Amino acid sequence: MSRLLDNLGWGAEQREAFRRLARDDWYPARICRETKINYGVMAEQRGVHEAVLAGKLWHEACTDAELPTVGDWVAIEPGDDRRIPVIRALLPRRNRFSRKIPGKSCAEQVIAANVDTVLVLTDALADFNPKRLERYLTLIRKSGAQPVVLVNKSDITPLQQVREVCRCISSLASPHEVEVHAVCALTLDGLPQCMIQLPAGHTVLVVGSSGVGKSTLVNSLLGEGKRETGGVNEVTGKGRHTTVARELVLLPGGGVLIDNPGMREVQMWTDAATLRAQFDDLAQLAMQCRYSDCSHRQDAGCAVRAALAAGKLSPERYEHFLRLDREIAELESRAEKRRMTLERVMRRTRRAVLRNRDDREDQSRDLAPHRKDISYPIE
Repeated sequence: MSRLLDNLGWGAEQREAFRRLARDDWYPARICRETKINYGVMAEQRGVHEAVLAGKLWHEACTDAELPTVGDWVAIEPGDDRRIPVIRALLPRRNRFSRKIPGKSCAEQVIAANVDTVLVLTDALADFNPKRLERYLTLIRKSGAQPVVLVNKSDITPLQQVREVCRCISSLASPHEVEVHAVCALTLDGLPQCMIQLPAGHTVLVVGSSGVGKSTLVNSLLGEGKRETGGVNEVTGKGRHTTVARELVLLPGGGVLIDNPGMREVQMWTDAATLRAQFDDLAQLAMQCRYSDCSHRQDAGCAVRAALAAGKLSPERYEHFLRLDREIAELESRAEKRRMTLERVMRRTRRAVLRNRDDREDQSRDLAPHRKDISYPIE
């Protein structure tokens, strides 16, 4: 296979999935950009070009999460002078990094697909928010990608403050380990060499709040001023939002980087199993509770609250666990209500279709005796 596809992450799984399509006239590509009307894709020989989604894929998708997104591998039917290339198949995803769509909806929003590492960019100043970072780490572990946290603006932040923030982030990840680095996005000081020169085929997603320095980091890694960067608000101390759409780009030394717009909300899209993995220390304590369905709030014989009272568990970690647990329970409840509503609608629609069919059959039988055979004379 080509050098370009190797750098994009084309591997044995994608090659086999594409082979099973058995279409010699199609070619593989990776989605690098998404708009409301079409996609930007990157393919061998054709480079970056536009493609549209086949209507069949659109109608077969039960949710937006099943539609192609940035990072996905697709099979494309070539176009010609009069037709734009068409995305005919979505190859199986290795993983996906998702969040819940902001608002009251219980739908999933896929941020990027087939990601190896997620770089969470923050700083030790106005952007630092432990609760938001803990949500990021939970979602990353749900996706199966490797989390790395970069504390940006280390060049303009007091050293003691940066160290304290790094220690706080490491404690948030406990009992798991997470890489935490104090960096300067403009000069790449503090960024590990393995992040500066990614291996071919390795995909990194950059996430964080608006204006925290993601575009500056991407420009530094690309070695060019490709992305517009904003200044710092003198009142709030926060950077200004610049990136407006997700985009996949190839790095000069190999590897793939996905730049993502700043996320104002990091709403949970996970399950109880992932939450227990994130809070494994609390899960071990919960096994010692008197009741198996202990809510860890007011129940008697709660080992978690006993550890809290004894000072073995920090109040912040305990409160955040309860908050995430409650949010996931609400998400699962809304999803179950949505499923039941859809089932009722489908049953109602099915009954209406059968009733209309029976009515037509009854009408046909009623009209049969009154029908007359009409014959025409042969000239």
